[in-house]
Amino acid sequence: MRHSEFWQRMETALGGSYAQSWARQQAITSLGGRTPVEALDDGVDPQQVWRAVHASLELPARDR
Repeated sequence: MRHSEFWQRMETALGGSYAQSWARQQAITSLGGRTPVEALDDGVDPQQVWRAVHASLELPARDR
């Protein structure tokens, strides 16, 4: 997954303006207590970050 696809999925799940805010503020345990933005900045694969976001938001399986 590319970063652009990750952000597209985030915007679909949370809306354009809220996705960025949420990703900068919400620490996720499975990302080592980092926010999605921090994890991406640290080089974590966007697919892994998306899976953590998906689980945290309890999104439907079809959005995986």
